[in-house]
Amino acid sequence: MSGATVMQTDLPLPLVRRGKVRDVYEVDADRLLLVTTDRISAFDVVMQEAIPYKGVVLTQLTAWWLEQLADTLEHHLITADTNAIIAAVPALAPFRATLAGRTMLTRKAEVVPIECVIRGYITGSAWKEYQATGTLAGEALPSGLRESDRLTPPMFSPATKAETGHDENITIGTVVDRVGADTAAELERLARTVYEFGRATAEPRGIILADTKFEFGWRDGRLLLIDEVLTPDSSRFWPADSYEPGRGQPSFDKQPLRDWLDVERKAGRWNGDAPPPTLPSEIIRTTSLRYRDAFFRLTGAALDLAALGLPEDR
Repeated sequence: MSGATVMQTDLPLPLVRRGKVRDVYEVDADRLLLVTTDRISAFDVVMQEAIPYKGVVLTQLTAWWLEQLADTLEHHLITADTNAIIAAVPALAPFRATLAGRTMLTRKAEVVPIECVIRGYITGSAWKEYQATGTLAGEALPSGLRESDRLTPPMFSPATKAETGHDENITIGTVVDRVGADTAAELERLARTVYEFGRATAEPRGIILADTKFEFGWRDGRLLLIDEVLTPDSSRFWPADSYEPGRGQPSFDKQPLRDWLDVERKAGRWNGDAPPPTLPSEIIRTTSLRYRDAFFRLTGAALDLAALGLPEDR
């Protein structure tokens, strides 16, 4: 394990859960530690190889967005600074190299079990449903839409949270049944606020925010924005200069990996289930660069590895 790649962590704190990407630990009754590893999944299968700096990009980009949003809404982040985290939790000092750049110390919140998806364009699972039924989560959409068409206004398209596999689109009525009308309305308002902020930030940088998903949690009677925010893993970012409705769009995420796996599957060299095929070094490198490019384009600055205490890419 090196600072460039972290596949899994083993810290001297109670492990709350180990997801596809994040290892979550309990610091105390009030705080959690979120470590974003370099694990990567595609087609619902976690790859055997790590993607260098992927976890750092997701963490630092989330921290950057939350700093921009600080005056707009409340969130769970205390700090993503490794020195500050170790000062707050001294038992983590021996694990500095593992934690560097990829760790957030956060306030605990009672997670609302709803993925708050905002779709500004019709793509992905929404496009597949629309092709089949003309609906999204059972609600009718205008006729004649093409793949990747802009949706005006953007749609609030909630989904259930899934520990494995895909989240399932649900109706707003289902959200109301599960969390109540007032909470459902506030979730939609907050999700739309963050989406519009993200879209307004990305557009001048030549990036289309096609869709994204957010999570919220209750703390002291208030809803906090939690988990990752406007990252390539939680959002579809498209280059504006090549946008053309009527087809799928290239995106700033794990697309090189998905494209390669799709070729392997169509060639009969992979059946789509675990274990996945061994990734070529060029696919690992290209995917890593794609994540770092997204960080640069959105923030206007390259990922400063040295300042984060990380080794430079070789």
